[in-house]
Amino acid sequence: MSLNSRKALLLGVIFLVVLLVVSSLSYAALGDRLLARGSRGPEVTELQKRLQMLGYVVGPIDGIFGRQTEAGVRLFQKEHGLAVDGLVGKNTVRELKRLTGQTVTTGGKAVGYKNSDVNLLARLVSAEAKGEPYRGQVAVAAVVLNRVKSSQFPNSISDVIYQPGAFSPVANGQIWKEPVSSAIKAANEALAGTDPSYGALFFFNPAKTTNKYIWSRPQIIQIGNHIFAR
Repeated sequence: MSLNSRKALLLGVIFLVVLLVVSSLSYAALGDRLLARGSRGPEVTELQKRLQMLGYVVGPIDGIFGRQTEAGVRLFQKEHGLAVDGLVGKNTVRELKRLTGQTVTTGGKAVGYKNSDVNLLARLVSAEAKGEPYRGQVAVAAVVLNRVKSSQFPNSISDVIYQPGAFSPVANGQIWKEPVSSAIKAANEALAGTDPSYGALFFFNPAKTTNKYIWSRPQIIQIGNHIFAR
């Protein structure tokens, strides 16, 4: 084989290797490999988008696993009972996908709520429970979702929240303020199925409420300043 032929063969092999690497990066999905500081690629971009959706600060959405992304991962792990190592392995990915609505049907179709519903729910949580324990914020979001499921109330997030007289932030305009980051996390966690209220349809602050009907409802649990009731 001539020198030129060997060079051509070598270049062909290099081209195929590069093509395979680029192809694997293009189609890699979150969870296909362990991600850590220094990782790059579309899976890192997906990781950053999902963390940002939950209200975590990750820096630019640039596909580069840097210092801010690692800090966001560590905070996410800490708040959800995972090993706090800054590594994105199967357990972290599983919990992240659960909380960002990545449940799929048997037909492979993603299901979940519109971004506008998530944002509205987060704004209500922020207005009603900013400053309350995080678990209490999740519980407030869960009350809205429990109402959606109940035949006693409208059957959509927006209709439940905007039902006349249902929530004071709608009447006083607080609903239009941007939600705090913990409220965004709480809304997404409730949408993923977490319900610290144990099925409650109402919540109220006993120090501020004199409404006899609310006080008459069977009480389930108190979290922070809110009592949750059926």
